Amino acid sequence: MNPMNLLEDRGFLKQCTGKNEIENHFSAQKVVFYTGFDPTADSLHVGSLMPIMAMLFLQRAGHKPIAIIGGGTTMIGDPSGKTEMRRMMTIEEISSNGKQILGQLKRYLDFEGENAIFANNADWLMDLKYIEFLRDIGKHFKVNEMLRAESYKQRLDRQEGLSFIEFNYQLLQAYDFLVLHEKYNCILQLGGDDQWGNILAGTDLVRRVKGKEVYGLTFPLLTTASGNKMGKTESGAIWLDEKKTSVYDFYQYWINSDDRDVERFLKYFTLLSLEKITALCNKEDIRKAKEVLAYEVTKLAHGEEKASAAQETSKTLFSGSADNLDSMPTTEIEKSVLQKEISIVDLIYTTGLAATKSSAMRLIKQGGVHINDRKVESSAERVGLQTLDEKGFIIIRKGKRTFHRVLIKGD
Repeated sequence: MNPMNLLEDRGFLKQCTGKNEIENHFSAQKVVFYTGFDPTADSLHVGSLMPIMAMLFLQRAGHKPIAIIGGGTTMIGDPSGKTEMRRMMTIEEISSNGKQILGQLKRYLDFEGENAIFANNADWLMDLKYIEFLRDIGKHFKVNEMLRAESYKQRLDRQEGLSFIEFNYQLLQAYDFLVLHEKYNCILQLGGDDQWGNILAGTDLVRRVKGKEVYGLTFPLLTTASGNKMGKTESGAIWLDEKKTSVYDFYQYWINSDDRDVERFLKYFTLLSLEKITALCNKEDIRKAKEVLAYEVTKLAHGEEKASAAQETSKTLFSGSADNLDSMPTTEIEKSVLQKEISIVDLIYTTGLAATKSSAMRLIKQGGVHINDRKVESSAERVGLQTLDEKGFIIIRKGKRTFHRVLIKGD
């Protein structure tokens, strides 16, 4: 199957330039393609899985990915989809984040030998001479055309406006494509649909400077069936770093997917064949399909052993047993704190089950919090040593399927 058909069948294709031409390139040669990741945090989150999985599918089809860390572009910040200017970051912070992200990408992509390329655009952006860049690259950009880009229009309509430094971002991303085309014969850029304007700027720049046709492809911007942004929960983002989101919580995020999202997510985020996915989702037991989804996605992100442990813990909890809970997310609380007692709101916030104390209060008011299988009725409730069960810990449940263990620390 042509990789373009594979991406289309699995739902990755939103917009592209020259679909027939891209298909012909995939049929005739090993295509070098790239996707960029701005290291604005020390971990990617599940919203980044769309481009990662597309790269994985294309690499498995015999083509060569370039993963770009935006060490240079992050110094400016992409205004796409942002209502205000990003926080300015130090070079050291950006570099450290980039190393963490490379480790996560290696779980999905094969960087051995010539199979893939990892690059940092700081290598060619940081030493640019501004006047020369304006003369050689800036001359190919028309301000009136740039202002038509949706990301710029949205910001110009807001009180915050658009800073001049952000206005340069499109030029720099386009320049990335030119550099990668010159160095590696890269002919295709992948990205979310909010990057469409930036991608078009890159294809246009390569055509103007090199007289060559290159191409762009975007994925749909993901929201869940309920309309929420992909990867966002009341407790915050779902990260690929298990220090930020435990493997158990990661597994639970997927097993708690809306029934309407399961087939779509299986196509995007697992390597299962379309035939197997259709067979799974045609069965009446959607719970089984969710278990497969959660296990397969967690296995890719964290490995088979940790995925199996998270699956086993989940089954243990839902069977009513409290044994073998080592992979459950856990918070240690000083014994002295429980001796004095802590408010249930503070405890929920401390465990990370709610991002703010007000959201913790809202959860309680909605009846969404249980302690040791007892429903919490009031946000005024206090938790002390008397709350510990016979095994010496507290199990907090948020909603139907999110569990957290509290242990005593200290004498």
